Amino acid sequence: MALLITDECINCDVCEPECPNGAIYMGEEIYEIDPAKCTECVGHFSEPQCQQLCPVSCIPFDPAWRETTGQLQAKYERLQAELKAGSPEIQNAGQNIG
Repeated sequence: MALLITDECINCDVCEPECPNGAIYMGEEIYEIDPAKCTECVGHFSEPQCQQLCPVSCIPFDPAWRETTGQLQAKYERLQAELKAGSPEIQNAGQNIG
């Protein structure tokens, strides 16, 4: 499953630059996670980096977006292929407006 940022977020700016897929972006009030880009760091790290670094522990798993490790790996591979192909969406990761 993807991760989500709860309204306990203090906008500390720690999570956004740590996301290897550019899934985290500034929403209207707090940071948000694009579940289509969130792989829980599968393919990059053994644990989600945003969860590890969040000082207020406001990034739980999103129960509405369930995925197996295999699905997360497939998403990682798709995102990497798009990056190599020069997809503007992936190249502009992190600049998502929501």
